[in-house]
Amino acid sequence: MSSSVFSAVRSFSLFAFLFLFLSPALASESDHKYQSDDPVTLWVNKVGPYNNPQETYNYYSLPFCHPGTNPAHKWGGLGEVLGGNELIDSQIDIKFQKNVDKSTICQLELDEVKVRQFKDAIENSYWFEFFMDDLPLWGFVGELHPDKNSDNGKHVLYTHKNIVIKYNKDQIIHVNLTQESPKPLEAGRVLDMTYSVKWLQTNVTFARRFDVYLDYPFFEHQIHWFSVFNSFMMVIFLTGLVSMILMRTLRNDYAKYAREDDDLESLERDVSEESGWKLVHGDVFRPPRYLALLSAVVGTGAQLAMLVLLVILLAIVGTLYVGYVEKL
Repeated sequence: MSSSVFSAVRSFSLFAFLFLFLSPALASESDHKYQSDDPVTLWVNKVGPYNNPQETYNYYSLPFCHPGTNPAHKWGGLGEVLGGNELIDSQIDIKFQKNVDKSTICQLELDEVKVRQFKDAIENSYWFEFFMDDLPLWGFVGELHPDKNSDNGKHVLYTHKNIVIKYNKDQIIHVNLTQESPKPLEAGRVLDMTYSVKWLQTNVTFARRFDVYLDYPFFEHQIHWFSVFNSFMMVIFLTGLVSMILMRTLRNDYAKYAREDDDLESLERDVSEESGWKLVHGDVFRPPRYLALLSAVVGTGAQLAMLVLLVILLAIVGTLYVGYVEKL
């Protein structure tokens, strides 16, 4: 007995020592606290057309600068997986409170295939999503410049990413991404993909760092009223169709039971010859089997249905922010 207690105490002491020894090394993105010159990871997530948010692809499905061998992946909860999120370490050198004037990410050599991929993405208004310290950043891949020599315009790719990071003491509060240096897409050309980082101090607390994303004009969710109306009319049509089928099925039963017949033969007819819903009309007053289990299941379902309805209503009126779900 004493040996087992001694073994348990020794195991607990070893665990406590390892926890205290490793905690400074793990105290970065997990608890959102950094020290000066600590590395800050910029995660790339996904790209997709702006007009169809449900259509997303891996960021490196476009021929951007790929990181080195075996880049780190960050997997979130079920909500992020269902949302198509796959975070990959960009391996861009960013350190806490250390400004970067202009640094090269890579040199992008364009060929016909890469130019065609980028042009298709620009024509479909592709946007991308990054994350830094669980804060999202968005930007467009490129844009179309007017060109009198081309009906579709000139395709340009943004080659410089300017990242502005605001911090309060040892925590990151806000990140902002602006893109500069648009360059035309031409096969055989080499583009210098660069970035810069600027750190600014702010008085905003960590608890209020998501307030900027709650601003309705900043991150507005467009409501497709035509789709809502179309779905509503489809429900009305299907309800009417089912009602017509039921009425045609039960019309004969209604006529038979509503008809007053004083004939003696009708009074002496065998009940076993009857058919239709009238035979079970009295069963609604019969208690079902496993009544307690049925009541629990129905009650839980009703509670969940009311909860989902309440969440949807709060999201519509803007009280609840559903633009970014960190974990589910």
